[in-house]
Amino acid sequence: MADTGKPKFHNDAGVDKISIGAKQFQCVGATPPYDHPHIYLDMGDDNEIICPYCSTLYVHQTSLAKGASDPAGAAHSD
Repeated sequence: MADTGKPKFHNDAGVDKISIGAKQFQCVGATPPYDHPHIYLDMGDDNEIICPYCSTLYVHQTSLAKGASDPAGAAHSD
């Protein structure tokens, strides 16, 4: 798969909500091999979105850099 330039996030910690600095991103669920299909999510005009696979609530936080998260460590790299 080609690199889209969109950040990827995971929820290994199992938290209910992850604040991120991007409105377009991929959710991978947990890190492999416990991941779900890597789904592209786009918040559009909203400031939050729920992943339909793992039910993680992602909230856009403008004070965070594009690939940053709160809690820290939710950014995923291949």
